[in-house]
Amino acid sequence: VQLQASGGGLVRPGGSLRLSCAASGFEPDYYAIGWFRQAPGKEREFVAGIGWTVTGTRYANSVKGRFTISRDNDKNTAFLQMNSLLPEDTAVYYCAARSWSVATMGNEYDYWGQGTLVTVSS
Repeated sequence: VQLQASGGGLVRPGGSLRLSCAASGFEPDYYAIGWFRQAPGKEREFVAGIGWTVTGTRYANSVKGRFTISRDNDKNTAFLQMNSLLPEDTAVYYCAARSWSVATMGNEYDYWGQGTLVTVSS
């Protein structure tokens, strides 16, 4: 089982980035995908999640209205569109997978990707 996160980079405040999470080795159709982030010196935190049906999405309050999670099961890939980025969004972003429904606690996820760094700075 593998999850490959990509799409991070350096962006100015107010800018946008789109992260991707490519899944292989399992049937992602029946898995929820979660995005987490960890900033330097801080705890890992839940950002957004999408259930095995695309209607089941959840967001952290800090990103609601700015971030959008989606998935393309035909391509075994989930996405995190990040708009109106703020310096406090700077972190390593990880995608994770678990069966069926979204959870907000990292220890409820079975599989993790390697992380992609997002830096928001002028």
